[in-house]
Amino acid sequence: MSAEERRESVIRAAIAEFARGGYAATSTEAIAKRVGVSQPYLFRLFPNKQAMFLAATERCLADTRKVFSDAAEGLEGEEALHAMAVAYQRLIVDDPDKLLLQMQMYAAVAAAEASGDHEFGESARAGWLQMWDEAHLALGADADETTTFLAYGMLINTLTSLGFPAGHRVWSGFYESARPIT
Repeated sequence: MSAEERRESVIRAAIAEFARGGYAATSTEAIAKRVGVSQPYLFRLFPNKQAMFLAATERCLADTRKVFSDAAEGLEGEEALHAMAVAYQRLIVDDPDKLLLQMQMYAAVAAAEASGDHEFGESARAGWLQMWDEAHLALGADADETTTFLAYGMLINTLTSLGFPAGHRVWSGFYESARPIT
């Protein structure tokens, strides 16, 4: 396996481990074990744990942006909105680590900010801003639509993370395409 292929394996393992344990509780040893390499080898690919976490979160956001752009390709306005909503629901059902890592990312950045580390979140903010910009264009450059779409997405993240089942009344106000896939 090339170094680039091994790096890709580490990013995938980091997504899974950080999704479940968060930044503080995830050890680089657990990531190394999941990949099947030694811990020192990890540090040949990434300078530290923070770099692994940031690579994992960058990938998570990039994958989410790709899901949105693929779904909205050739569509406009409400059609794009519903296609992106359905695609996002499919993403978090098919790959729940993407949802969990997003939630861990928000918590880790908030904790870093609270402790005075304002650089830690730069990458996450940049990735999220890129997602906002791309969704904004797909939704006809309407700031209200973009904000509403992403606000629904954050509420979906919260309700899904809290374990509300698809038929629960908390989902009743969502447009059909934004309701959980059963």
